[in-house]
Amino acid sequence: MFCAIAKVLSEKDSYAVVTRKIINLKSEITTLCSYKVMAYSDFSIRKAKEDFNLTLVEGGSFFPKIEPIIPNPYLAEFLQESIPLAIAMGSEKARSELIISPILFEVRKILDRKISFFSGEEFTVDPSVGLNGVCDFLISRSPEQLIIEAPAVVIVEAKKENLKGGLGQCMAEMIAAQRFNEAKLQPTQVVYGSVTSGNLWTFLKLEKQTVTIDLTDFLIPPVERLLGILVWMIQNS
Repeated sequence: MFCAIAKVLSEKDSYAVVTRKIINLKSEITTLCSYKVMAYSDFSIRKAKEDFNLTLVEGGSFFPKIEPIIPNPYLAEFLQESIPLAIAMGSEKARSELIISPILFEVRKILDRKISFFSGEEFTVDPSVGLNGVCDFLISRSPEQLIIEAPAVVIVEAKKENLKGGLGQCMAEMIAAQRFNEAKLQPTQVVYGSVTSGNLWTFLKLEKQTVTIDLTDFLIPPVERLLGILVWMIQNS
């Protein structure tokens, strides 16, 4: 800050001029300090659509007929107690830890640990357009677990309620995954996303510049159908 002040002041300046320059400089510095960089969480559906020139398609389920997957007995027993507990606790953290993480962990086991999933990981792709911040959950077809590697294929955004309010954020994160994969020379035809409260799941699909939103809400329990959908998305992205 002192270097900046020195650049705008001159020895010939009067006291009044010096005072005015310092006041103006202080105002500029305050403005810069208060500047807020856009992040995933700042995107609404409209902003994501307009900023990334997306076409929205709303409709029924875009999934084919998918066979349910029987969960490990431990997961079924765990969810029987954890789902009502997480709903009673009410927070996104509780829903993430007690419902979503165990389900994604089971998906990783079903796929022989050949995928990786990340929770609360920084995923900055292009800050200049707001594609930066933290993803609640990201699934990659790379087995590397220490860092996110391409291709990132599924984004899961956790919300304690109002799933519609999380759609714009999820869309921005899916765009980020698409660009991340392209930059890593591992482009995918489609990126899938989901906004979930833990027991209620809504799904999205990004193909090129088109986002399809499945207006069918999937409720658990039972978890068998959800496991089938998650595995299918990873295998078909």
